[in-house]
Amino acid sequence: MKIGFVSLGCPKNQLDTEVMLHELASAGYEITPEETEADVVVINTCAFIESAKKEAIDNILDIAWLKKNHTLKAIVVTGCLAERYRDQIFRELPEVDAILGVGSIHNIVEAVKAVSEKKKKGGKKEKYSSYEPNDEVRLGGDRILTTPEYAAYLKIAEGCDNKCAYCAIPGIRGRFRSRPMEDIVAEAKQLEALGVRELTLVAQDSSRYGKDLYGDYRLAELLRRITKETEIPWIRLLYCYPDKITDELIAEMRDNPRILKYIDLPMQHISDHMLSAMNRHGDGKMVREVVAKLRREIPGIVIRTTFMVGFPGETEEDFLELCEFVKESRFERVGVFTYSREEDTPAYDMPDQIDEQVKQDRFDILMREQLEINEANNQKYIGKTIRVLCEDFDPVSEAHFGRSAADAPEIDGKVYFKAPHRIAPGSFVDVKIREVVDYDLFGFAIEAN
Repeated sequence: MKIGFVSLGCPKNQLDTEVMLHELASAGYEITPEETEADVVVINTCAFIESAKKEAIDNILDIAWLKKNHTLKAIVVTGCLAERYRDQIFRELPEVDAILGVGSIHNIVEAVKAVSEKKKKGGKKEKYSSYEPNDEVRLGGDRILTTPEYAAYLKIAEGCDNKCAYCAIPGIRGRFRSRPMEDIVAEAKQLEALGVRELTLVAQDSSRYGKDLYGDYRLAELLRRITKETEIPWIRLLYCYPDKITDELIAEMRDNPRILKYIDLPMQHISDHMLSAMNRHGDGKMVREVVAKLRREIPGIVIRTTFMVGFPGETEEDFLELCEFVKESRFERVGVFTYSREEDTPAYDMPDQIDEQVKQDRFDILMREQLEINEANNQKYIGKTIRVLCEDFDPVSEAHFGRSAADAPEIDGKVYFKAPHRIAPGSFVDVKIREVVDYDLFGFAIEAN
């Protein structure tokens, strides 16, 4: 029997997909990349914001068309949409045959077996569902990588205790819980054996790692352990929170040559008024101090952050303060989101909801400002030689492409470069930059290894 997969959402969701792929393959099912060839399609969904929910539902409807018009026998929906809207899915999407909450992904084999056996009750095919407690899901496990063989994500914790006013994740993913350090290091060794040369650590709040297990923050210690027990050249940090950036973590990033001088630091806003309304930890002064300290202690650090515009009650003064902060800080990487009104969050019922057009206007203004900053930042690379992890060759432009230490997988820009011979994906290349176009750099290879 052939199983197809659609994986949506963030890298943390992608890791869950990889675990399910392994469990199905180990049970003897054949995995196919072509949904038209599949007997069962599993759709691992996101439901963080409205656009993610719409994408998930659109994908379900697309696969439902295959079920009606091709040989597809069943649809299994997993992930955040399944957890958050468990009661509505069967009722409003009758094409779905099984749903698994986020705590039940290890029941994927049982679910596929149930929907493929075509058991019937009262002349109608039985449906399958499972919702084990989302804060007791096993962390980690063997998986089949869906990333290129030279790069992988590694989940170090699950869930979140921050309870930001706009966020549904704590209700979906459960309380924060760290993986034991030994388990993480063991998985890092396994990934190294598979050929991984860039390891990206992820969690809902990576900087909180260890607090629940060990009583204090242990991310710096975890980084030391991974670099001591593996030889993976690049180790990258995503999803760290400003209020948990310790002196020890800063020192480890500064002094450990294999920890990339790159940090993803979601800030959401800088106005004290907005940070308080969002239930973020710390105020604007704290955020500014953390940014200044990172810049001072780690020369050349690349800071990626995200901002939210249009949160309930955001005034023109709040927004202008945010714009000024972005202009002053000149962050290397910025993502901007418009506030999405989500059920079962404190912000849903807040007064002074912002008009959608105002949200979009603020989004456009901030993104235009950041594009100018990004282009100016990138101009500094012209004439310099930087290390690049080669990802592939583009036959149209007849150039290779890859990422520098300043570019995280899937979310940041690319480095395109010419080379005198074909370079294998996963090779490190020294590239001299000669041109900048929007978020991407262009140059030529000096050497490869």
